Amino acid sequence: MKFALLLLLSLFAFNVFAEISFIKVNGYNVEYEVKGKGQHIVFLEAGGSAGLSDWDSIFEHLAKETKVIRYSRIGNGHSDNIKKNYSSEQYAQEAFLLLSALNIEQPVVYVAHSYGAYIARRFSALYPDKVSALMLVEPASEHDVDIMRKIDLKLAEKQIAQVKLDDLANGMSNQYLDFWSKRPLPDYPQIADIPVTVIASTKKFNQPHLLLFTDQARDMWGQLHSDWAHAFPQGKVVLTDKSYHYPQNDEPDMVVAEIAELLSRIKR
Repeated sequence: MKFALLLLLSLFAFNVFAEISFIKVNGYNVEYEVKGKGQHIVFLEAGGSAGLSDWDSIFEHLAKETKVIRYSRIGNGHSDNIKKNYSSEQYAQEAFLLLSALNIEQPVVYVAHSYGAYIARRFSALYPDKVSALMLVEPASEHDVDIMRKIDLKLAEKQIAQVKLDDLANGMSNQYLDFWSKRPLPDYPQIADIPVTVIASTKKFNQPHLLLFTDQARDMWGQLHSDWAHAFPQGKVVLTDKSYHYPQNDEPDMVVAEIAELLSRIKR
């Protein structure tokens, strides 16, 4: 009986994780998962130091309707564990190499969370023929620092400096040094005229630990992303006060519905 139970558990674990695979990208092992079928291919880019598990809450739902790819960037998830000062452009290039290694030739619907949005914007400008639509979920922006400085310049500079130090100490893929160093990122029309949706949270924090999370900053954050999305001829913004930085976890049905709506706007 004990042996049978262990066998059942092992089979269950295999079924849960059987879809996870690894592929060589730029000499490193990259963790990825492909599931589902459909006319479109949704390509999921995780945030910050997250891996493909960033999308656990909606991955299976999406795979019921279309083909979905998620992966862990080098240094994150179960991909090769390295520490390197990456830029968003280098990450975008490796995303391109991953899609090429997977023999994905058609343009993808690029859905990106947080710092991943930084990478998605670079990718969309570098490889315009590879992106049919773009969704940014709680996107990190080079203008985050502008919001903080407008509220309290002295405190902002102190907090920004500390975040950079923490980033280096924690080996977090150099993300803050990348986007808080004010390197300009591509916008429309550097990014092609494609359907774009931005989902941004304006929910207030009870105890904000950074100026960026104060009530005033949340309102400015919402306006920033509204203006950015509406600069695109096919742009749309969704502001939510029901979740913080992870709408895909707090409001998965909403995010899935918005992805479906984005797919419906792609020209056949």
